[in-house]
Amino acid sequence: MKHATLTSKWWTLAVVGSGTFMSALDTSVVNVALPVISRETGATVASLEWVMLAYLIVVSSSLLAFGRLADIHGKRRIYLMGIVIFTLGSLACSLSRTIGLLIASRALQALGTAMLFALSPALLVAAFPASERGRALGIQATLTYLGLALGPPLGGFLTQHFGWPTIFSINVPIGLAMWGLALVVLHPDRNGAGQPFDPIGAGAMAIGLAATLFALSKGGEMGWRHPLIITAALTGLLALVALLICEQRCRYPALDLKLFRNRRFAASMAAAWLSYVCAASLSFLMPFRFLLGAGWEPARVGVWMMAVPVGMVPVAALSGYVSDKVGVTLPATLGMLLVATGNACLAGFGVESPALAAVFLALTGLGAGLFTAPNNSAIMGSAPAARHGVAGAMLAAARTTGFASGIAMAGLIYMTRAGHTSTPVAADVVAAVHNGLWVTAGAALLAALGSLLRGPRHEAV
Repeated sequence: MKHATLTSKWWTLAVVGSGTFMSALDTSVVNVALPVISRETGATVASLEWVMLAYLIVVSSSLLAFGRLADIHGKRRIYLMGIVIFTLGSLACSLSRTIGLLIASRALQALGTAMLFALSPALLVAAFPASERGRALGIQATLTYLGLALGPPLGGFLTQHFGWPTIFSINVPIGLAMWGLALVVLHPDRNGAGQPFDPIGAGAMAIGLAATLFALSKGGEMGWRHPLIITAALTGLLALVALLICEQRCRYPALDLKLFRNRRFAASMAAAWLSYVCAASLSFLMPFRFLLGAGWEPARVGVWMMAVPVGMVPVAALSGYVSDKVGVTLPATLGMLLVATGNACLAGFGVESPALAAVFLALTGLGAGLFTAPNNSAIMGSAPAARHGVAGAMLAAARTTGFASGIAMAGLIYMTRAGHTSTPVAADVVAAVHNGLWVTAGAALLAALGSLLRGPRHEAV
C-alpha cells in the first residue's frame, strides 16, 4: 500500500490516536464506578467482576480474527466497523439498568475495541514511511498511557457529578465524530483480497485465549485446584495445541506461524508480552504495599501510583523518534533495563521514603515508555504488509494476555506469603510484595535480553 501524503498521514494518526485513547480509557474508566453500579443495580460482587472480565475476554479472544479479516477485506472497512460497534456498545452500556444487560453491552463494546486495538498499528504503518514509523507508534503509545491513566479520575468525576451511565454515553458523540473523520481520511486497501478466512484457526484461538484468560483471572479467587479452573486451563491448552497443529496445515492460516521464523519478530513479540507482565504485576502489587504494608490512605495511594504514567508519557513519543534515528535495539533494551532497575529498587529499598518510592515508580514508567514504541516498530516492520493486520492483532493479544498473566503471577506470589486473609500481617505483606517485585525485575531483564538479541533490522515487504 502506498504511504499517505504529508497531510493525510497526520489525519490518519488523529483518527487512530482517538480510537486508541478511547479504547484505553474504557479499559480503566469503569473500575471506580463499580461500587455505584452495584448500589443502583443491586448487583453482587461476583456479577460486577464480569463487567470487567467479559470485556477482557471478548477483546482478547477476538483480536486475531479481526486482524485476519482486515488483511483480507481491508483495514479501513474493519476499522470503520469497529468504531460503529464500539459506539453502539457504549450507548447500550449507558442505557443498561440491569447488571445482565450491562455485561452484554460491555461484551458488544469489547468487540469494537478489539477491532480498534488490532488495526491501529497496521493503519499507522500503512500511512507512515519506515523512517517515521517509530514516531507515529510513539505518539500512539503516549495516547494509550494517557487513556489508561485518565480513566480512573475521569470515571470518578463523571460518576460523582453526572451518574455512572455518563462514563459510557460520553463515547457516543466522540465515536460519531471519529467515524465521520475516518470515512474521509482512511484509504481503502485489500492486501489479501480473494484469500479465504480460516474459521477453524480463529475459533481455536478464541476458545484457547478465552479459557486461558478465565483461568488466569479467576484462579486466585476460586483456587487453582477448583474443578472449573482446571477445566478452563485444560480447555485453553488443548485449543491452543489444536491451533498450532491446524495452522501448520492451512494455506491461509488465521495465525501465521511463519512470522515467528523471523527472529526479530519472535524476540520482539516475546519482549512485548514480558513488558505487559511487568506492568500488570507492578500495578497489582504496589497498592498492597502502600495500603497494607505502610498503612497509607487510598487517596494517597492513587496519587503516588500516578508516578508510573507520569514517567511514561513524556518519553513514549520521544523514544519512537529516537528509534527512527538510531534503531530500535538501544532504546528498547535500555527501557526494559530501567524497568528492571525500578522494580529492583522498590524491592530492595522499600517505600519508607514516599519521595523515593515515587522516583522508583517513575523510573519504571520511564523505562516502559522508552521501550514500547521501538519494540512495536520492530514487530510491525518485521511482518509483511499482507500480514500487518494479524501482526497488530497479535501485539494487542500480547498486551491483554500479558496483563492477565502478570496479575495472576503477582497474585499467586502474594498469596503464597501473605495468605488469603483480608487483614494480613504487615511484615508478611511487605515480604510478599518484595518477592513479587524481584520476580518482575527478572522478567524485565528477560525482555531486555530479548530486545538486545532480536537480530538485525529487516523490513518485510
